[in-house]
Amino acid sequence: MASKHSASSAERPVEPPLRGCVVVDLSCGIAGAYCTKLLADGGAEVIKVEAPEGDPLRRWSASRAELEPGADGALFAFLAGSKKSVVADPGVAADLDFVDGLLASADVVVWSPGSRLAEHPRLAPGALRRAHRHLVVTAITPFGLDGPWHDRPATEFTLQAWSGGIVGLGRGAPDRAPVHVGGRVGEWFAGAYACAATMTSRLRTLGSAGGELVDLSVLETQILGLTYFPVSFFDALGRPFRTERRLSVPGVATAADGLVAVGCGTAQQWFDLCAMVGHPEWIEEDLAAGITQKANEKAPEIFAWLAEQPAEVIRDLATAFRIPNGPVVNGADATTMDHPVARKFFTVNPRDGFVQPGPPYRTRPALLRDPLPAPRLGEHTEEYRARRPAHRGAAGLAERDPLPFRDLRVLDLTTFWAGPSCTHFLAMLGAEVVHVESAGRPDGTRLIAGVPLTEEQWWEKSPIFSGLNTNKKSLTLDFRSERGQDLLKRLAATCDVIVENYTPRVLEQIGLDYPAVRKLRPDAIMVRMPGFGLDGPWRDHPAFAYVIEDTSGLTWLTGHPDQNPVEPYSIGDPNAGVHALNALLLALEYRRRTGQGVLVEAAMVEAALNVAAEQVIEYSAYGVLLERDGNRGPVAAPQNLYRAAGVDEFGAQDCWVAIAVATDAQWRRLREAIGTPFWALDPELSTEAGRRRRHDLIDERLAAWCAERDSDEIVRVLWDAGVPVAQVMQPHRQFELPQLQYRGFFEPVAHPVAETARHSTVPVRFSAGPRRFHRQPAPLLGQHNTELLTTLGLSEAEIRALQDDGVIGGTPAVARPPVKSE
Repeated sequence: MASKHSASSAERPVEPPLRGCVVVDLSCGIAGAYCTKLLADGGAEVIKVEAPEGDPLRRWSASRAELEPGADGALFAFLAGSKKSVVADPGVAADLDFVDGLLASADVVVWSPGSRLAEHPRLAPGALRRAHRHLVVTAITPFGLDGPWHDRPATEFTLQAWSGGIVGLGRGAPDRAPVHVGGRVGEWFAGAYACAATMTSRLRTLGSAGGELVDLSVLETQILGLTYFPVSFFDALGRPFRTERRLSVPGVATAADGLVAVGCGTAQQWFDLCAMVGHPEWIEEDLAAGITQKANEKAPEIFAWLAEQPAEVIRDLATAFRIPNGPVVNGADATTMDHPVARKFFTVNPRDGFVQPGPPYRTRPALLRDPLPAPRLGEHTEEYRARRPAHRGAAGLAERDPLPFRDLRVLDLTTFWAGPSCTHFLAMLGAEVVHVESAGRPDGTRLIAGVPLTEEQWWEKSPIFSGLNTNKKSLTLDFRSERGQDLLKRLAATCDVIVENYTPRVLEQIGLDYPAVRKLRPDAIMVRMPGFGLDGPWRDHPAFAYVIEDTSGLTWLTGHPDQNPVEPYSIGDPNAGVHALNALLLALEYRRRTGQGVLVEAAMVEAALNVAAEQVIEYSAYGVLLERDGNRGPVAAPQNLYRAAGVDEFGAQDCWVAIAVATDAQWRRLREAIGTPFWALDPELSTEAGRRRRHDLIDERLAAWCAERDSDEIVRVLWDAGVPVAQVMQPHRQFELPQLQYRGFFEPVAHPVAETARHSTVPVRFSAGPRRFHRQPAPLLGQHNTELLTTLGLSEAEIRALQDDGVIGGTPAVARPPVKSE
């Protein structure tokens, strides 16, 4: 049955929030296609402009399935749903004039390089801004539109290397090469961010004839999606987050009848795991070295126990112990899992009949339109040629606010990474965000940085908490008390938006679910971010990033083919955050138009299933199960990591470079750059298919060439030749990249207790600003209690009483001195 929290089929549909917004799509590739798909789902009229040969995605299949002549690939049919297609030849002046007319009557253009149309000088982002000042121009590029690397060749694989994401959280065993995150997840994540940035700019420019340039860097989205604030960590604590690679334990393990995933991210989860596997004596052992090291020490015993149990028994036990767990899902079985089946999540493509994911979020009322079939190439050309362009007008003179959410008040009931990343974007762009914690149980990111408890105010020194919560205010409330619940409801009545990511039962138990919020404030927007949704058999399961990755297929495609898959251990959280942000922005537009509130249900797993969509689509459309393949991939051949000469900063022979040859021309340039050796002249290697067949040979020869050179030389030689290449960066060295320095991606943030640290910003540069994103440091625990409670009408005496009774406070319970008995 349909979720009781989402719109039922009998519910009266409303006008989609983006109805009337016209988007010209000049992009190619997944990022632009996904960005414009999300806009189309929200009701925008998306006009995909293609050269006569069509978007390359039309002929794409990750499994290289044979397509009928004139048929479109299934992935294209998914991403192009509800769009219109027109054809224009960039070599024909009249066709360029036709595109110019489309742009004159549009609100937004989404652009990325890689097609003959997009790379015509008249259609470059700068030219679009000069010719059409009314447009929001969203440009999606590897490094950004300017800066020292703006024209360097790159693929998603090499960008993962530059981001530090390949080794960011110790991905892979130390005796082998580290592994990238499979499935081209970075392109999908960049598309979701591009959509959020586009809607933000559109909200800012509404009512003005002036548009804006939105300059998104895929490298920067990779940093936000695949690493965990490593620069802030390094600056604040004087050490990197991790100095060696090691697998998560248990992570993905072999059970008696298949694979199972079990997570252990907190001390309590480690204690519970010890009890579950029959070793309670481990609980008493010294944890000074940290949970991860202790788990690795005990790995043989843990894996031996798991190998003797059926997967279902392990999962039932782990659930009873409140240990995060899940099945390791792939493209073949994702649609059969009881939870998505119960929620009726998967749907059928309206044109080609294969199975595809439903939307990544649900709303009440239903704001998303049902998808329409993808267009055939040029299907709507004559329709648009017959139209008379309706020019949007010249640019207005009014300056646009660099902080577009300045008038928005947000109640932030989130914790850890997913929820705070959603509200942090709002805070960096001007919203007043009130982050509510309990002094007894503060935000979990305050507790996981490894700062010794002996340090004064240790809970204020977490660079992870700081990285997610600058510009916010902090209020502490004990939700378990009636007074705390009453104050929370009074505060909620003053807020435009409420965002929470607890398990569903928490807000229901304290009487602050959506019906209660509507009584307090009918126009409030409530964003709920449960791991698995507000209903269904997995509803109350704990959800950390790695569990979401396991249960969506993201884990399945990551790792070496001869070993168990490896959890990305990262993307599940920020991906949920940016999708919740997109849904929130749609809800804000709906409220602007109607004055009415909205419930958003942004389940983390459904956002992840969307960015892992290709697995389900390929299996349903072509019967092919996509498999992990180490550091090889479907786009480039060769593509791999190769060890370079020298040792890393930790003294290990662990320096790697990423090389990805995406075209035959790049292969010829690589061949010349390495000296045109005889083996590389084999005619079979001149085509991608031949290079795939001989990938082992190429890897062997490139590995030998790289082993004699350090990574700086390899990058210089190959980049100068126009070949995508990257150093596999240690993530805490991200700030050293000249491109990030040029774009000001990191900003130093002073803090009253912790060390000054560089903080990442957003992966976009908006031409209307702001010029600086971090205006205030992350708040101290309960720093704004008096300020916020006073605005609710409480007196100083009442606030002191709350402090004395422990309803509010500024010190975690674990840091308070014991109460002496009289």
